[in-house]
Amino acid sequence: MKQIFINLPVTDLEKSKNFYTQLGFSNYSLFTGDNQVCMTWSEHILVMLQTTEFFNPGGAKSISDTQKQLSASFTLPVECFEKVNEIIETGIKAGGKEPIAIIDEGYMQVRTLEDLDGHLWSFIHLNIDKFKKLRKGNEE
Repeated sequence: MKQIFINLPVTDLEKSKNFYTQLGFSNYSLFTGDNQVCMTWSEHILVMLQTTEFFNPGGAKSISDTQKQLSASFTLPVECFEKVNEIIETGIKAGGKEPIAIIDEGYMQVRTLEDLDGHLWSFIHLNIDKFKKLRKGNEE
């Protein structure tokens, strides 16, 4: 089975766990311990929230200050635009920020949420049928 584990340094494990729970992630206790909390989006996408010490043992490299610098961004698809709005509004109420205006291309809507530590998550709804028609029209 192919899975992705996204490892993120966080300043407060419990607050981050609560934030991600409110967004719709679930705690996966098998991989959760004193220094990390595993949150699942799906059986294939897991986010490892880790203390900075656990994330960077030995301090081989400095950790980006994601409140000030962009290090990476992640995009998760959802089934409808109403779900995108629901997740973003919930995330804002839970302490997140919406740093970028909505992107609406007609066939695709994207909203971006910054978590408590400045990590960026985009939630996207793509109407694949509209997208395919648009692509097909551009090929002719």
